[in-house]
Order: sequence, then C-alpha cells, then structure tokens
Amino acid sequence: MYRRSLLATGAAAVLAPGAKAASRETDTVRLTWGFGGLPLIAKERGEFAKALAKDNIRVQWIGPFPNHAPTIQAVVGGSADFSFGGSTTPALAAILAGSPLVFTLFAVVEPRTTAIIARDGSGINSVSDLAGKTVAVNRSGLGEFILVAALEKYHVDRSKVKVVYLNPPEAAPAFGSGQVDAWAMWSPGVDLARTQYKGHDIFLEGRDLEFQIDFNSWLTRKDFADRNRDLVAAVNAAFTTEAEWASTHPKEAETIAQVQGHYDDAIRDMFISWKRQYHIHRADDQAFLSELQRAADWLSARKVLPDKVHVADHLVSV
Repeated sequence: MYRRSLLATGAAAVLAPGAKAASRETDTVRLTWGFGGLPLIAKERGEFAKALAKDNIRVQWIGPFPNHAPTIQAVVGGSADFSFGGSTTPALAAILAGSPLVFTLFAVVEPRTTAIIARDGSGINSVSDLAGKTVAVNRSGLGEFILVAALEKYHVDRSKVKVVYLNPPEAAPAFGSGQVDAWAMWSPGVDLARTQYKGHDIFLEGRDLEFQIDFNSWLTRKDFADRNRDLVAAVNAAFTTEAEWASTHPKEAETIAQVQGHYDDAIRDMFISWKRQYHIHRADDQAFLSELQRAADWLSARKVLPDKVHVADHLVSV
C-alpha cells in the first residue's frame, strides 16, 4: 500500500530523468471532470486554474463524465487533452485497442471503497450467492475487475454468473428496479445506491481484496505530450498540489463533492469520517510502476484485459 505523497509541486518535480527541453504549443488545456475525485475538487475550488494561470495557461473544464472510459474517448477524439484521473483498467484496455495514449500521472486513493452491493432482502448475502444471478459492471473497469476478483476468491465459477455491461448512469436504475441482482461500483455512486435502494455490501475492495489491482490515472495523447512537455508538467504539478490540499482538508473537499453530487449530509459526513487520502505517483516512480505492471498482468491473465501490456511503453516523457 502506498503511504507517501509527492510533496514537490513545481513543474521540475515531474520531469523524468533524461527529459527533453520544455516546450508548449498551446496556452489552453482542456481537462475532463466528473462528480467526484480530484478534478471535481480542482474545478470547484478554483486554485488549480489560478496556479496554471501563473504560467499563462488557461484551463477549460470539459464534462461532467460518468466514468473514465468516455473521458479517454474524448482525449482520443481530440475534444479534450487529459482524461479525468480514473481507473487504470479501461485506460490499459484503450491502449491495447490501439489508442495513442500515455499515462501522465497516477494516484492511489485511500480508503478503497469500490464494492459489490445487493439489495436488502434479495437473498444475496455473500459472493457465493451470486451464482445464477445477474451483476452489472462497467466493461474493463473497476466494476468488472472487482467482480472477477471476488468470484475467484470465493471459488465461484465465472460462467455461473451473468455479467451485464452497463455504465453507471444505466446501471443505477437497473439495480434500483431489480433488472440486475447486484452491482459492482465505486464511490460515491455505490454509497448513494446503497442508501437509496437499501442495499448492502457483499464484497468491499479495501476489506476483501488482498492487493490493489486498479489505480487512478491521467492520460493524454502521446503527440500532445511530445509537443507540450512543460504544459503536461504544469498540470501534473497542479494536481499534486490539489491532492495535498484534499488530503489535509477532508471536510472542505467532501463538502465540495456533496454540492455537485446532490447527496444528503449523512453521506457527506460518512465521507468526511474516512479522511480520504490522495497519494500521487508520477510516471517515473519505478516502485509504483512495478505494482501497476503486476495489476496489468493479473487482469490480462483473467481476460479482463484482452492481452498483455507493457506499462513502461506507455508513459509520458517530459
């Protein structure tokens, strides 16, 4: 588990060994965001944009997005410059599909609260009860990997469980109406669904998964990074600063998220009590990269990812 955070916030702190001379061909950076995580906090607090403005970089926020995969598509399609700090698993899937992407920055967020939930009274009280049931997950994302890990841990044959691939906006009403029996989802969506639909955990990542398989990540197009090395460094530095602020100001950070997420004070107070920590890892952090490679190998061995991927081939060099 990663307990240290990157303390340096200057652009030089994110330069890899042997880096090329800095360059920039644009004064505007288009960043994606959703209803949770560091990008939301950065967007709403406003200090992120002020920090980049000191380097004459204007921030344009694109969103909201429901999960990481659509932000990756926006980057590949040219309507955004950075994905939004989401799951490494769909990022690796996009790279394997041929998308010309590089990772720019990573984060480990604790506690790990992705869960598989079932509705109270459904008769599903353990992972073993999922045999013969329908489970909603997001393809090649946190939902799918945690289901695969849960079934493996409790020796449930994957062929005995019907997997339905749904993104969060479709999965929530499907879970609430009983169209699916269980749902694998992350915070805050899983917490809202647990409350709104009177559900309970049958598998919790931080409690039941022995090692971390999925991490938060930002990606951009390789050609964009090559032409805008100092801009990428500045964005990385600003997110590092935002991570430090959010980790030391949980009440303020969770209140920002509550306003945008439209959930009640009880859920906000639960999040505050977690004292969520954002540990930043840059693209030349070899100890972290070895853990990400281990995770990628685990995912490919279980066909969550369709093939092996060498993470070191897909990292920013700024």
